Amino acid sequence: MRVARPWAPLLAMACCLATARICCAQELMVTGKVALDGGANPSTAVATVVWLAPMTDHAPVAPMHAVLAQKNKTFEPHLLVVTRGSTVEFPNHDPWFHNVFSLFNGKRFDLGLYDAGTSRTVHFDREGVSFIFCNIHPEMSAVVVVLGSSYFATTNKQGDFTIPDVPAGRYMLHVWNESAQPATLQALSREVQLSESSHSLGTIRVEVTRAASIPHKNKYGQDYEPPSPNNPVYVQPQ
Repeated sequence: MRVARPWAPLLAMACCLATARICCAQELMVTGKVALDGGANPSTAVATVVWLAPMTDHAPVAPMHAVLAQKNKTFEPHLLVVTRGSTVEFPNHDPWFHNVFSLFNGKRFDLGLYDAGTSRTVHFDREGVSFIFCNIHPEMSAVVVVLGSSYFATTNKQGDFTIPDVPAGRYMLHVWNESAQPATLQALSREVQLSESSHSLGTIRVEVTRAASIPHKNKYGQDYEPPSPNNPVYVQPQ
């Protein structure tokens, strides 16, 4: 005997409406543009990171797996953005030794000397900005930005950015650029309300007042020694 369920159609309709709201929220595309003030050439300026931190309860942020390679005495890419808890590989694609390290407020580590064809891995377990260097080659530098939100993007050469799949709601907008002062960046943080009818962040103007590449010491806090044929760390691994 079938039991009548007069509430079943209403329940089905409610589920459909809830599913539709979730799908719509997932399809929200947040767009905007960053304009750099202070004489920076837009075609050569370093990228800006833009992210949205939810102001209400949200699902835990999934960690990522990324690669920051060493090639031709450079880090590729120069700027890497990952979520908290992510692991980053540092493979050495050069025919000589490298010694990757960071002593800044993001993640402090020293990977030691390792040769061509090998790799090291770092677990970035806290939010912050890590400036990455090589203890052998002073010209090498990179930045790893670790966020507690998965809603982020980096600008293209024109300064445009798009953050996909952002649910509607209230967020704190944050901006980071390597050439801007911390106080400047902090002043740009603000609350935003995102919805289907309002999902553009407009133009964000960032004042840049310093060079992206800042002189730095080696991991011992000393000046780098000039390259020398007698320095064994420059010898190609056998």
